[in-house]
Amino acid sequence: MSLRSSSEVDGPPSASTDARDAEKAQPGTNPLVEPTPKEKDADMVDWDGPNDPENPQNWSDKKKWMNVGTLALITFFSPLASSIFAPGVPQVQEEFKDYDETKATFVVSVFLLGYVAGPLLLVPLADVFGRVTIYHLGNLGFIIFTVACAVSTNMDMLIGFRFLAGLVSSAPMTVGGGSVVDILPPQKRGFGIMVWNLPLVAGPVVGPVVGGFLAQAAGWRWLFWLVAISGGAAALAAAVVLRESNPAVLLKRKAARLRKTTGNPNLRSKLDQGLTTQQLLARAVVRPSKLLFLSPVCGLFCLYNAFVYAIIYLFFTTFPFLFEGVYHFSEGMVGLSYIGTGIGFMAGMLTYGMTSDKLIQRLTKKYGVERPKPEYRLPLTIFASPFIPAGLFIYGWTAEHHVHWAVPMLGTVLVGFGFTMVLSSIANYMIDTFTIYAASAMGAITVSRSIFAATFPLFALHMYDALGYGWGNSLLGFIAVAGCGIPPLFWFYGERLRTNPRFQIKF
Repeated sequence: MSLRSSSEVDGPPSASTDARDAEKAQPGTNPLVEPTPKEKDADMVDWDGPNDPENPQNWSDKKKWMNVGTLALITFFSPLASSIFAPGVPQVQEEFKDYDETKATFVVSVFLLGYVAGPLLLVPLADVFGRVTIYHLGNLGFIIFTVACAVSTNMDMLIGFRFLAGLVSSAPMTVGGGSVVDILPPQKRGFGIMVWNLPLVAGPVVGPVVGGFLAQAAGWRWLFWLVAISGGAAALAAAVVLRESNPAVLLKRKAARLRKTTGNPNLRSKLDQGLTTQQLLARAVVRPSKLLFLSPVCGLFCLYNAFVYAIIYLFFTTFPFLFEGVYHFSEGMVGLSYIGTGIGFMAGMLTYGMTSDKLIQRLTKKYGVERPKPEYRLPLTIFASPFIPAGLFIYGWTAEHHVHWAVPMLGTVLVGFGFTMVLSSIANYMIDTFTIYAASAMGAITVSRSIFAATFPLFALHMYDALGYGWGNSLLGFIAVAGCGIPPLFWFYGERLRTNPRFQIKF
């Protein structure tokens, strides 16, 4: 199967959008050509007309947004768990008598290494067995491994269960983009992506704030008990509300029902590729890696996204050392140092949610095209990306010279704003570009950014010891300035790269 550009596969919202997308992804297919006799095969099972209520695109608005909202809810607990534990690390070191600083940093960041392994395992399973099945199994595993963290008796045990908790909890973060594509047409995806992305940026901020006070009041183990209890409640809500939306899985189930009721063994889904389950899994396993390493669109944006994402986790790792060590915040108050980044996150989310969909509608009308192009998501990225280096320079040099704590915190507001706008725009661009392979594209993003986010904090303290806060953050700022050139590059040349036969990926 060859992956063609979104300008060819993404069409106006209709009941058969998903089926048509799969057809248009076939090599050599022209979307304007009439279906071939094979496609009109009477044994092919498709949606029952343009208004089939089983098609997720035809769900009621209430059902659509209930599913997107619940997906956002279960997504929240993974990034929350990744960061809430950070303020409790000194207590763990004291209890286990393990004062290795590298291991103390690793016990926080190892959760993100679970995000690296998770997509490679969970995306293929979701493609074959359904997205909702993977959400539920991931929720159950997350609760079990979080409880195991709460009862750990040594550092190595805690590290192991943190890794497993990160792996299984990556399901909604990785597969969620596919659910948004299943449910929402391109003209409404911007707001949908904003709702789904909100927990990804809120979790890492809420975690340290709650963790700082809770660890001080009740001890580090209660950080995990809180996540397990609240995450369990969210999992129950998901079990009640979430419905399967993967069109390939839904049509496969429909074909199985019809084979049973009609006695016709030849009936098969229109999206059936004629492959065994093992073959489907094998292809789905390598798909995120192929996108990451063979698609320049996916590869460059994954690299930029990963760098920006890692900056946030580098911030979160070093905040306690700066605001407690330099500005003399208490253990509980140091959690409040994350609020500046949170303000930037929320401002970015609100700005993106209010402007993204309106912008692509305006650009579609301005350029007189029938279908919105993925590049129409990029002006917001171009606008927001300079906020990141600007915030890094302000944060670094004001911290270096011990200017009042509010000024470096202002720098974190700017970084948070730029981060959220860039994160959401890139996610939407990738989803609009790869449509039926959106989950694999998001898997590639999750893998790359998790590797960066897990490793950056390991050298952060050494970098700041060597260069200081001023030049250390300036080094990151100069790299971020170079990254600002990537969105304009794809604004001008993105469509050419997507449609170039040289970069069409065969799965």
